[in-house]
Amino acid sequence: MIDAQPGRSSLVISLPHAGREIPAALAARLTAAARAVPDTDWHVERLYGFARAAGAGWLEPRLSRYVVDLNRPPDDAPLYPGQVSTGLCPAYSFAGEPLYAGSPPDAAEVAERRTQYWEPYHARLKTLLAAVRERHGFAVLLDAHSIRSEVPRLFAGRLPDINVGTNDGRSCDPGLRAAVMAAVEGAPAFTSVLDGRFKGGYITRRYGDPGSGVQALQIELAQAAYMDENGSGYDPARAAPLVAVLRRVVAVLEAFRPAATQSPAATGAGREQR
Repeated sequence: MIDAQPGRSSLVISLPHAGREIPAALAARLTAAARAVPDTDWHVERLYGFARAAGAGWLEPRLSRYVVDLNRPPDDAPLYPGQVSTGLCPAYSFAGEPLYAGSPPDAAEVAERRTQYWEPYHARLKTLLAAVRERHGFAVLLDAHSIRSEVPRLFAGRLPDINVGTNDGRSCDPGLRAAVMAAVEGAPAFTSVLDGRFKGGYITRRYGDPGSGVQALQIELAQAAYMDENGSGYDPARAAPLVAVLRRVVAVLEAFRPAATQSPAATGAGREQR
């Protein structure tokens, strides 16, 4: 259920919302609209496929975020207080529509899914990061996401094309943060923002700890920048300019070297930040 590649470089790419599969027993409980998994991070695996081919570490689930959201805390604590929370095991779509034809999962079912699906993903991510730190002395984690450019329930107006999140600068070194933004802002065809509506979810906040040798950032892409949002088809011609920007960003991430390399920790994880 998890596609994992150890990689050769210091970069690990996590794609926690790229999965589309839903177990048959669960799919039977969902509405027809939910079974189409509209809130998938469509085609992020294609956008960053060049990085995987070049040797970046890779972690991609097969299961949909409707089964369990891998980028939320295990206790389902809010990441953005005061904002709508989509949930560890979502009951509603981003548009606010019920996902279940009947009752949503209760606490016992949420706990079971956390054990069965959430924990293995994070165990694999910790293993990948620990291996990279053992080899290079540090690791760089890119958490790759996308979302519809307009989701009124979650944010007002149209989302910028490229949204870089660093937990307000806590999850990566200032120099790396600035270099990534220089690569992004060097493409005037795309709008961008740093630590705006999306500052980084659980993965960025949990594992990003420069002092312990893990640099982490999240990039949330507006899907209108590379596909027709009224369908789920990938548009190579529309995506090409965005992929060119992502190539520059990945080059920055892979070229990064910390000023002083820290000793790898046994777990490969940083401090807990929510």
